[in-house]
Amino acid sequence: MSDELLVVRAQLGERAALAELVARWRVPVWTYVRRMLDAERADDVSQEIWLAVVRGLPRLREPERFAPWLFTIARRSITDRLRGQYAREHETLMPAADASTGDAFTGDAFTGDAVAAMVDRAVLVEALARLPLPEREVLVLHYLEDLPVADCAHICQVPAGTIKSRLSRARRLLRTCLEEGDRS
Repeated sequence: MSDELLVVRAQLGERAALAELVARWRVPVWTYVRRMLDAERADDVSQEIWLAVVRGLPRLREPERFAPWLFTIARRSITDRLRGQYAREHETLMPAADASTGDAFTGDAFTGDAVAAMVDRAVLVEALARLPLPEREVLVLHYLEDLPVADCAHICQVPAGTIKSRLSRARRLLRTCLEEGDRS
């Protein structure tokens, strides 16, 4: 069943349709949030996102645009959380905690002979975390969430050309980060 049909059915009050939408999109949303925030905040923000979805779903006028609408809500929730964090840090005048010391694998499960994959993933996660937020965001949305440029532009509220520029810059920065890691 398509997302569009599930949205319409959920808007009509069918709980099973809403449950199926949540089941279908829970992992992609959490993954997006986790790539933008640490694991502790990702769980809280994901719950906030789904609460906003349940509250806002009756007002969604274009059910076929559910995915961009969902990720727009997610982006706003992430931005609000980061804004609150920065405000608290500024108020206390304490230096920000170094995000690179956090455990990038909290809650992740690896199977098989994943030692090499874990090392590769750790390097990639570290490099991704060093990117500026706008570039990291478009990489996550476009490549990891597999959203087209037009949807990324809608979510980020910038023109498609800006998304393409950010993707180009993000790939270049990521390549540089990964090459620097190879040298050390």
